[in-house]
Amino acid sequence: MNTQPFKTAIALFGATGDLSSRKLLPSMFHLFQEGSLKDNFVIIAVGRRDFSDEDFREMAEESISSNKKLENLDGLGSFLQHVFYVQVDIAESSTYKILKDRFEELEAQFDTAGNRLFYLAMPPQYFTVITDNLRESGVTDTQGSKRLIIEKPFGRDYDSALALNNEITNTFDEHEIYRIDHYLGKEMVQNIEVIRFSNSMFEPLWNNHYISNIQITSSESLGVLDRGEYYERSGAVRDMFQNHLLQIVSLLGMEPPISLNSDDIRDEKIKVLKSLRRVGEKDVKRHFVRGQYDEGLVDGEAVPKYRDEENVADDSNTPTFIASRLFIDNFRWAGVPFYVRTGKRMKEKETKIVVEFKEVPKNLYYQAEEDDVLAKNLLVIRIQPDESITLHLNVKDYAGEKDTKEIKLSYTVAKQDLSRTVDAYENLIYDCLNGDSTNFTHQEELMNAWAFVDPVNKVWENSPAAFPNYQSGSSGPVKSTLLVSRDGFKWWDV
Repeated sequence: MNTQPFKTAIALFGATGDLSSRKLLPSMFHLFQEGSLKDNFVIIAVGRRDFSDEDFREMAEESISSNKKLENLDGLGSFLQHVFYVQVDIAESSTYKILKDRFEELEAQFDTAGNRLFYLAMPPQYFTVITDNLRESGVTDTQGSKRLIIEKPFGRDYDSALALNNEITNTFDEHEIYRIDHYLGKEMVQNIEVIRFSNSMFEPLWNNHYISNIQITSSESLGVLDRGEYYERSGAVRDMFQNHLLQIVSLLGMEPPISLNSDDIRDEKIKVLKSLRRVGEKDVKRHFVRGQYDEGLVDGEAVPKYRDEENVADDSNTPTFIASRLFIDNFRWAGVPFYVRTGKRMKEKETKIVVEFKEVPKNLYYQAEEDDVLAKNLLVIRIQPDESITLHLNVKDYAGEKDTKEIKLSYTVAKQDLSRTVDAYENLIYDCLNGDSTNFTHQEELMNAWAFVDPVNKVWENSPAAFPNYQSGSSGPVKSTLLVSRDGFKWWDV
């Protein structure tokens, strides 16, 4: 983290909401503990409730104190003295003058150099309302930098995302917009580039000559809980696949950038998204599988089906699972399938990447017995819950009857290293304060992702499925297994 503290004033819209309570305030406090925020910063919490500064500070103290990832609360009292509250009706432009006046008052008090960060922890329907009012009220007129962090979903499809972006860029330039994807803040996701580009043993093999397929799995054991209304609008495609998982695909598939500059890295990721083989509507069924969870047992407890969840339609056609077979049509990856799946109410919570290398040209061991084959060489990058890297190899079996056995060379991130940050959001807020947009989604990345998934959404939304089609606590629909087995592969449970 930066040893030179940032000078900044942060306006946190949606400050009384769940995201701010669970993630953002603890992350900002930990940045304060680490020294990235020190004397010359202020947080202006923006909400519609009639709170005083002290009211909000009490709420913030409770949120931060209850965060189990914080090792201690040293400095909490000092941190809270930098936290203030402003009541604003976000739809009423006249109330933004209160925010403007508070900015100017507190910037003078804390010497923040006019640097303003606006964090919209709000539903997307309010994005343009807020940015338009910030511009019209003069809140974005500042002598320092101005930056905007916005949460997903950014649009529902290509056209709505383009319209939303055009509206926001009336107030903020592209380089000032930080579209947050918390997956890109996870340490092991950021480690993908390091693994690929700093190890001479991997980069020469990272192509279609040596890799047979790559699998990305992001499964959850939980259902939609109290987010049924949101999930009915998004589903697995918009909630996970279009953003988080296609971002991981781009990191795995990108060419080496000419530098670690954010623009150079983004350029290579965009090339991957442009190279994704577009799937026509008639081919969606061959390359994509959708699912919706039925009732079942998870951790020994009976759970309801998706259609019985709160705020979910009885005949809902919303997928809670998606599996896909992707191809990157370029020189490096021609012919290599990327299998991607994500779903709710699956047997366990995990996010992992499995790189399966091709077999040796000739198996010299157990030629007489067809059932005896070498174990596959795999590189497993586990993103959550345990962050680790494992390499699966064959070695001589000294004690057994066979000539070879499989071993696993593994590295697990130490707990003391994980304690450097309380959440992926902390990394991303830090990057934004530092003006580093590497781990945020650029407009062109966003638009190419929507262009890829729009045909899939169109087909699925216009054709009802035979839901529910997978039991809670399982690995998903049977068809997702067939999607991989047709190519001679299997989903790796490693």
